[in-house]
Amino acid sequence: MRCGPLYQFLWLWPYLSYVEAVPIRKVQDDTKTLIKTIVTRINDISHTQSVSSKQRVTGLDFIPGLHPLLSLSKMDQTLAIYQQILTSLPSRNVVQISNDLENLRDLLHLLAASKSCPLPQVRALESLESLGVVLEASLYSTEVVALSRLQGSLQDMLRQLDLSPGC
Repeated sequence: MRCGPLYQFLWLWPYLSYVEAVPIRKVQDDTKTLIKTIVTRINDISHTQSVSSKQRVTGLDFIPGLHPLLSLSKMDQTLAIYQQILTSLPSRNVVQISNDLENLRDLLHLLAASKSCPLPQVRALESLESLGVVLEASLYSTEVVALSRLQGSLQDMLRQLDLSPGC
C-alpha cells in the first residue's frame, strides 16, 4: 500500500492551514486606490479638462454618463464599455488607463464574489458597433468626452464604494 501522496499532504497541511484569504477591506481599499490612480492619470492628460462630463455631444451618446446609484454589476458594465472605447482609440495616452480598467474590473469581481453575487460576463455591446464610424469622424472629441465621462463615473464609483454597494 502506497501512502506517499497522503504523507505529502499531511506534511503540507500546517502550511496550508496558515494561508489566509485577503481581507475584503484590503480589496476595497485597493479598489479605491486604483480608482484614484486612474483619475490622476486622466488629469495628467491636459486636453481632457476642456469638456464637462455632463456635456452632451452629438454622436457620442453611447459613452456612459454619470449614475448617482451604482451597483457592482452596473460599475462593471460601465467599466467594460469604457474599456472597449479606450482600446479602440489609437492614442498612446489611454493604453495604461485601459489596463487599469481591466485590473479595476477584476477587483470589482472580487468584491462581488465576497458578497456572493458573481458578476455576469459582459459581452461586446451593440451600441459600440458604430464606434469605428464615430472615431473616423471625430477621434479627438471621442477621446476627450470618453476620458471626461470616465473620470466622472470613477468619482461616482469611489463615493458608492464608501456606501457598500449591492450586487
